Amino acid sequence: MKKFIPAFLGLGLFFLLACGTSPDVPETKPPNILFLFADDQRADALGCSGNPYIQTPNIDQLATEGIRFTNACIMGGHHGAICAPSRAMLMSGKSLFRVYDKLEGVETMPKFFREQGYETFGTGKWHNEKSAFEAGFSQGQNVFLGGMCDHYKVPCRDMGTDGRLQEPVIKEGFSTDLFSSAAMEFIASYAQSDRKNPFFCYVSYTAPHDPYSPREDYIDHYPPLALPLPGNFMPLHPFVFDDLTIRDENLSSWPRTAEVVRAALADYYGLITHMDAAIGKIINTLKDQGLYDNTIIVYAADNGLAIGSHGLLGKQNLYEHSAKVPLIIKGSNIQPGSTSEALVYLYDLFPTLAEMSGFSAPEDMDGKSLLQVLKGELNGVRSSVFHAYRHTVRAVKSDKWKFIRYPERDHHQLFDLENDPLELNNLAPKDEYQNKVSEMMDLMKKEQAIAGDTISLTSAKTLPLEYDHNSLIRKPDRWQPEYTLKKYFEQ
Repeated sequence: MKKFIPAFLGLGLFFLLACGTSPDVPETKPPNILFLFADDQRADALGCSGNPYIQTPNIDQLATEGIRFTNACIMGGHHGAICAPSRAMLMSGKSLFRVYDKLEGVETMPKFFREQGYETFGTGKWHNEKSAFEAGFSQGQNVFLGGMCDHYKVPCRDMGTDGRLQEPVIKEGFSTDLFSSAAMEFIASYAQSDRKNPFFCYVSYTAPHDPYSPREDYIDHYPPLALPLPGNFMPLHPFVFDDLTIRDENLSSWPRTAEVVRAALADYYGLITHMDAAIGKIINTLKDQGLYDNTIIVYAADNGLAIGSHGLLGKQNLYEHSAKVPLIIKGSNIQPGSTSEALVYLYDLFPTLAEMSGFSAPEDMDGKSLLQVLKGELNGVRSSVFHAYRHTVRAVKSDKWKFIRYPERDHHQLFDLENDPLELNNLAPKDEYQNKVSEMMDLMKKEQAIAGDTISLTSAKTLPLEYDHNSLIRKPDRWQPEYTLKKYFEQ
């Protein structure tokens, strides 16, 4: 509370001076925050992103009332479970090489808002330390500590009166419904309280992350044959660059077939549309309780996904389909229905939400506040973004150019994103683009140094690009339910 009081008074004085009102006018209360977070959702898997094949009316409405960022991304990951470092960056405001995937002892976004006097509530997936959740949230219900699980068998934890997460219990219901119900219960309970302090409500879904097993009434929501393949669909990735059998990649055999990819898209879209319906219920709860107008709403996801693009299924790569994420912000001083092409990272949201709420964010951050972009005062906060996956791939993107480097293979790709947004035409081998290749390599080295990434962009030993897809062996992980085993593993 000590930090909250001066910040709150400062915010009130700001409004008094800005509006020219007398001290007798009640101070304006800092806004509530509702943070809706999807798991493994591509940036183009929304109706508002121009996808006519998926139904997401409630999320689309948020975009109509707020701003949608078309170039939001993650920095990458040190291992195949990309969501863990992605969430660590989001929660800390720090980059990949400054936070890894650990949050214990780190000043997190919920912890910060709790220190400012907010009531902080969390539900859903928390893919970092249990202690970090307990330090950040004053309340928690249906919390899942882990990366993935059967959507019908989620080990949920509630926070006890001692501020500690209790032992997990398998609760009846689908993951999306369990997390949404917990959020609605919190909002309804808050509405019945004195509302003295604002709230920070974090709803972290496990959808549309695999298992691709939608709730029964969404299984046939999308006929597979009615869905087009991704524009950059390939049966096989053209070269090997890392482990091609990691996690998500095991959901299909090689080469990928149109039938399997369409089936996966149908399930994937079904999971998203179910989540959208649940989000609509949360938003209606805000409206019914008179809390909607003074609540900032953020919708985002922790990373994208390939699902057939470039012959891949997962997120363990640095193509746009896996590095870009959806990002929508609804709040005051935002032009309704606006879009921004600004290059932003997810970890920009911590300082952004702090400033939107009238506070100064902690100084030890890599994220940049987007407040001036939201107000229309700036077009962006950086001119390029840097990506990294393990020790095997690095990428850098400027306003229209994307450069991907595979150090162990001494191979790189150059894409003109303005004319080739699907990253199909590698310009790097062409003589007329060698100056651009050199320019982007220099930019990569610069961004790499800023990020604190120390791997060499060349290797003493060059590994081959060629591989035999017939040698790739897949097997399901222990979390796959019967629906997925039968559909994707023929078991």
